[in-house]
Amino acid sequence: MRLNAIAHAPEGPEIHPPLVVAHGLFGSARNWNGVAKKLAQGRRVVAVDMRNHGESPWSDAMGYADMAGDLAETLADAAGPGGEADLLGHSMGGKAAMMCALTEPAPLRRLIVADVAPVAYSHSHSGYVQAMRDIDLSALSRRSEAEALLAPHVADRSMRAFLLHSLANSPEGLRWRLNLDALAAGMAGLIDWPAPSGRFARPVLFLAGGKSSYLTEAHHPAIRAMFPEAVFDAIPGADHWLHAEAPDEFARICAGFLDG
Repeated sequence: MRLNAIAHAPEGPEIHPPLVVAHGLFGSARNWNGVAKKLAQGRRVVAVDMRNHGESPWSDAMGYADMAGDLAETLADAAGPGGEADLLGHSMGGKAAMMCALTEPAPLRRLIVADVAPVAYSHSHSGYVQAMRDIDLSALSRRSEAEALLAPHVADRSMRAFLLHSLANSPEGLRWRLNLDALAAGMAGLIDWPAPSGRFARPVLFLAGGKSSYLTEAHHPAIRAMFPEAVFDAIPGADHWLHAEAPDEFARICAGFLDG
């Protein structure tokens, strides 16, 4: 599937391979504009809308193998014939990026996985999906009305704001830039990990939020089994959305790894 993408031109000469960025669940390429501009020092940065998100095509298929194929196509386009490209993925996008590295590694040079591990998790975001599905958008005209309806089900104000980034105006009225039906049907697979065979023996950075439980030292053995060249770092005080909470530090660490 050809994904919608936002390309950020390099600041100065393009001396590094391009970087593809894959967002997490409920996110979009637009959420990464600020960090992408920070990373576009000597490299082109291509942030994508994952399938069933943003302006990318919708599909009933929402598995990590499907998303890995999408990213492989984007990497090939970004690298060009005979070239290389780097890949950064956060959360769901991080799992898709790992799957891509393990199953379709060419032309991937370096990989950054932000605050997620190649393991199954026990939490689910089905409640958020259902809360959005339950809103009758045809009866609304403003985003603030949708927020008021979300509030009883999504208590955290910042999470509501994040979800509402995917609520868009259209000639037909408000619409979600999320395929909520496909996300609901695929949620069990999204929190799982399909455990593909293979290893990716190229440089990989696993960057954790210091306050997050998504990526901890307990995950390191499973990671090293698949990514023997993995290195680990963390941003103290940051939680799961580390790129939004500490964008300067996030960009500094990622650029240091990619430039190394």
